Amino acid sequence: MKTLSVSEARQNLGAWLKRALHGEDVGFVVDGRVVALRPVEVHSDDYALYEYGVSQKQTERAFQAVKADVRKARVAGRTKTFTGKL
Repeated sequence: MKTLSVSEARQNLGAWLKRALHGEDVGFVVDGRVVALRPVEVHSDDYALYEYGVSQKQTERAFQAVKADVRKARVAGRTKTFTGKL
């Protein structure tokens, strides 16, 4: 593992991040301990919980309410089809 001080890493942080993305073990020494850089997967299914503090059930109810509102707006003629041009 390549270990760097924070000041060393700061000089070329982008390159160190790319090396970590390509599988190289990279770590920063902070207060005598090594903090490793590792790519992680972000799962969108728990995003609402972490970002807004809502449960999966609450998220689903909100989704259904928005779908119903959009459906009503379409029926009432309050929506336009997006053609890709503003």
